[in-house]
Amino acid sequence: MSEQFASFEIRLVDHLKGKGLFATRAFREGDVILEELPFISCQFSWNKDYKYLSCDHCMRPLETAEQNVRRLAAEPAIILPHPQCCTTSLQNITQCENCDTKYCSNNCREIAYNLYHRTLCHSSNDTAHPLEQLVEAWKQVHFPPETATIMLIIRILAMIHQSSEPDITCTKLNQFCHRTVNEDAQLVHKLLGDQFIGNLEMLREMAAQVISGTHVNQYLTEKGFSSLMALIGTNGQGIGTSPMAQWVNNVSRLNLPAAEKNKLDLYIDKLYDDIEKEAGSFLNTEGSGIYSLQSICNHSCIPNAEPSFPYGNHCLQLKAVTDIKPGDEILISYLDECMLTRSKHSRQKELASNYLFTCNCARCASESGDPDVTSCEEMSEDGEEIEDMSD
Repeated sequence: MSEQFASFEIRLVDHLKGKGLFATRAFREGDVILEELPFISCQFSWNKDYKYLSCDHCMRPLETAEQNVRRLAAEPAIILPHPQCCTTSLQNITQCENCDTKYCSNNCREIAYNLYHRTLCHSSNDTAHPLEQLVEAWKQVHFPPETATIMLIIRILAMIHQSSEPDITCTKLNQFCHRTVNEDAQLVHKLLGDQFIGNLEMLREMAAQVISGTHVNQYLTEKGFSSLMALIGTNGQGIGTSPMAQWVNNVSRLNLPAAEKNKLDLYIDKLYDDIEKEAGSFLNTEGSGIYSLQSICNHSCIPNAEPSFPYGNHCLQLKAVTDIKPGDEILISYLDECMLTRSKHSRQKELASNYLFTCNCARCASESGDPDVTSCEEMSEDGEEIEDMSD
């Protein structure tokens, strides 16, 4: 059985991988394969606390590129050239009528309210509110750099709770990867880490104080909550938005004289240097989302596609990074660029730890004769392995 779309189809790969996404037409390198909005998304809690201002629904930045650069570089006198290249509009910013939650537009405010916010609406100044208590507890067990957020779970539960057809919403949720109870436990342990895994029951009880009801209670049992935690840990796609990055991208496309372009490039390089000195490497508004089609894509250490966020919000675009023929499986990397450069052993260790599978892609198969050592490992004088602690 397969599910057909305009340019691709979903079909069973095998009993281990489950479903996969397959091209039904040719794609050239750079072609857009698909675009989709998330089932749910959310900004990371620490990221929000660090004043990365964004729409509470779609994560579109709520500051101009100039405001963004001034804040990150801690230099209020910066004036960016070519202001027309900034894509942020501050004119349509609005907020919930009942609380101070901000949105980039009335459209996002209405979507959020009708989808989940009506259930969760409260003043952020009410520090005793169960949701504020839960977010603070989560932050203490999941420090930056963040990879997940408890708010994805809460918004999922709120979606179910206020849906006019909760059974359908649950069915959509259940389409995402499901594992055994033991596998869920392993994934949750990895997500929280050794020192915080004992807090899982506390998080579950606090989540139940935020929201409960006929259709959500199945997800607030020990098994149900662990399953949701594992789901956001393995299916969550990182989202990053930045008014500065959008401005830099647009400026780079300007038709400028060579001397002026070189001067502008030097100026941008200095901006990044100044920001790194003040803010480090955390430049973007960051969060996570769960995507129905993207989550079906299987992993390869030589991917032929990659996700990006070209519109400066949570709309995901999957683009071909190599030519793809009809019938080819569309494959992405679950590893970041740095990890992809490492040895087969390092990559497989990471995938086994975070996703509970052994990669058998063409690259791993071609490296089957490589020694099972982590990248940059050295041998001691007596022949024993010395592990690279940075891996």
